Amino acid sequence: RPTHWSFQQPKRISPPPVRDSAWPNNPIDHFVLAKLEQEGVAPAPRAAKATLIRRLSFDLRGFPPSAAEVRDFLRKDSPEAYAHLVDRLLASDAFGEHWGRYWLDKARYADSDGYEKDNVRPTAWVWRDWVINAVNHDVPYDQFSIQQLAGDMLPGAGLTEKLATGFHRNTLRNTEGGTDQEEFRLKAVVDRLNTAGSIWLGLTIGCAECHTHKYDPITQREFYEMMAFFNTSDDRTMKAPCPDEINRYNLAK
Repeated sequence: RPTHWSFQQPKRISPPPVRDSAWPNNPIDHFVLAKLEQEGVAPAPRAAKATLIRRLSFDLRGFPPSAAEVRDFLRKDSPEAYAHLVDRLLASDAFGEHWGRYWLDKARYADSDGYEKDNVRPTAWVWRDWVINAVNHDVPYDQFSIQQLAGDMLPGAGLTEKLATGFHRNTLRNTEGGTDQEEFRLKAVVDRLNTAGSIWLGLTIGCAECHTHKYDPITQREFYEMMAFFNTSDDRTMKAPCPDEINRYNLAK
């Protein structure tokens, strides 16, 4: 079990040697070029500026550049023009919208409850915007994680720290008449545990809910030991803060 990749401590390694030492611009390039040289493949020539801005815009914002943006970039001959373009696109609100959606997918975000009724969640977007703003403000990953797992338990927890814990309110919710609410409360607890496992442990642990697998790193006993943490939580219906309240809180910090 200790050999599972997600349990290994990251180790810093030196970039591999390459024959064409003039080609790499940074340590990552060494790894790319070393593999290309190993396979006997020459690096592709540098892309044209119009291609570069198109690729970069799709990568950082998720949509193509405007014609005006392309013309402006083509006119600039400064060696720093590309770096300035990167900084500008990173500063765009669209950066958080584009890259935040990957986290929203992992967090099983939805604007409705699921199940038979699938009622609308009219304020789910408030937590969605918290994620987007966190990405745009480059919140460190440890803080990003802690606030979503236990923001309400942090010393001096305020509005946005509590709002972050909406991460665990993205579970399916069954409001059909005649359902056993305790059954679906436990389903939500298990869902939270499985989601936390896949995101922060780097492995799926759902199989251990029923039995221990000989070659899985998590046993059934360990599954329910972790579930005990989530099973003590008390879900409460709270009024979601409006954007003005959040802005006032952030400005006062």
